[in-house]
Amino acid sequence: MEAEKQDDWVFMVTARAPTNIAVIKYWGKRDQKLILPINSSISVTLNPHDLSAITTVAVSPSFKEDRLWLNGKEVSLQGDRYQNCLREIRSRATDVVDTKSGRTITKEDWQNLHVHIVSKNNFPTAAGLASSAAGFACLVYSIAQLMGVQERYKGEISSIARVGSGSACRSLYGGFVEWEMGEDDDGKDSVATQLVAETHWEDLFVIIAVVSSCQKETSSTSGMQDSVHTSKLLHYRAKEIVPKVIIEMRKAILERDFATFARICCADSNQFHATCLDTSPPIFI
Repeated sequence: MEAEKQDDWVFMVTARAPTNIAVIKYWGKRDQKLILPINSSISVTLNPHDLSAITTVAVSPSFKEDRLWLNGKEVSLQGDRYQNCLREIRSRATDVVDTKSGRTITKEDWQNLHVHIVSKNNFPTAAGLASSAAGFACLVYSIAQLMGVQERYKGEISSIARVGSGSACRSLYGGFVEWEMGEDDDGKDSVATQLVAETHWEDLFVIIAVVSSCQKETSSTSGMQDSVHTSKLLHYRAKEIVPKVIIEMRKAILERDFATFARICCADSNQFHATCLDTSPPIFI
């Protein structure tokens, strides 16, 4: 029998991550590179079997470069967000044993090995359903699992996902999740934490009617930047309103108080749209 060639092996991991819907919205960044928000937010994570991203990541000595296929089409991995996520995960890689072959991949090996990533969303991309949140959460989690990354401090994995897409940090947990805006310049305290598990409010359902699969006219990234630069209402909301509403929303969730929950959700949605209209030029969503 011919011996296995040194570069014939492939090691892979598959993961699924759901999207999330904000009930107290994040809109605007205080740091574009690290994706640090100007206000905290709260979201509900949807059932991963309904709306989610599924990602398979593989590594092999035969791979010549990092590559990514999204929904059947190859896309560039050269963007800062992808590169920042890959760099942060590789820097935390540990020795991993492939249980099928018994082969050990050392933390030094990970610095030279390339990954191939195949990801698919089962819902429209860039249509307002936080596809990037599910996508980057799944990408970061699957690669972290592949490379044996262990969290050294609370929320470390969520902070890496945040660098890919802000709300991705919330999709790493089920139930209701709070993304704390943080205060540190390095962003280490801007992490997501689970408020309650998905079993806490089992008779609460989220219904989403997809009326169009078209992409939004204004991307969240550019829209947020315009709002930060031109909307006085946005900054008033972030400083004066959201900190108080976050406390009210936490209480409503913990007590399963739907009337208060719904009132806050609707008011926050209306205020978000008002902020978009207060942006120059106005954003219509």
